[in-house]
Amino acid sequence: MDVVAACQAFVAVSGYGSFTVGAAAARIPQSVASRRVAALERHFGARLFDRSSRTVTLTPFGRELLPSARRLVEVAETLAHDAERARLRPLRMAVPAVCAPRLLAGLVADARRHDLVLDLHPAGPAERAEKVRTLEVRAALVAVPADEGTWRVPLGLAARTDQGADTVYVETLRVVRGGRAARRRRIWIQPEDDVPHVRDRLTRLRDALGLQPAQVTAATSLVAGAAEVLATTDFLLCSPSQAADLGLHWRPIGELDLARGYDIAAALHDDAERIRALPLTSIGGCLGAPAGGAS
Repeated sequence: MDVVAACQAFVAVSGYGSFTVGAAAARIPQSVASRRVAALERHFGARLFDRSSRTVTLTPFGRELLPSARRLVEVAETLAHDAERARLRPLRMAVPAVCAPRLLAGLVADARRHDLVLDLHPAGPAERAEKVRTLEVRAALVAVPADEGTWRVPLGLAARTDQGADTVYVETLRVVRGGRAARRRRIWIQPEDDVPHVRDRLTRLRDALGLQPAQVTAATSLVAGAAEVLATTDFLLCSPSQAADLGLHWRPIGELDLARGYDIAAALHDDAERIRALPLTSIGGCLGAPAGGAS
């Protein structure tokens, strides 16, 4: 027997002095209200109502039990209300600042279909990790090495003009001694990729190939780096989706297989699991991961 449901029927019938009216107020059929009250009477071994007249009246036992039944119903209603508020409380999550707003909006909408309300906060890699550590957010999509992440986003070099090849080799940026003086072409690293597992691999390649230190440099922002590329013959280290959004020509790097890796970090295991329960493609699409880019 559902004691709470039975007490709800008992309280409603006692308040109106009628099974018919009380059941209507409780939004249940009259037959259901009668069965629930009868079950409660069997449970306690005593009658709650005197049914000898056209109206129902409380028995002495029913009058004694009514205050406790009311308190139980009130507590159950408060619990249901609090549970609904907790279920709908937004989950604050830090996401990469490079995610397109329209894709983030789609992620929020998709999460709602899975009974999860997301409150997204774009930020850089270091800031996202710090926000989780300080509990400013409940979860974050953090940057990790590509082989350790749930999502993998390929990186390559994008330029203003088509390079006329399927692959760009960093070696071609090397200035030949004795050659004609010319501006050294640069590779700009945007803040999202200014992390050791991406930046250090590219700078080691730079040094191994004998490029100048300034030829691989970090931009202060994605906008600043993209502006340099649009105004010169430089390259931007970015994902294919970013290159498409910026109107740039993207190619993979010949000497390196570079990629961003992302995973979920959360202070509470339950929060992480709620996010992981979403379709992987919902988050992967925001990150720029290709189909199959989730492990």
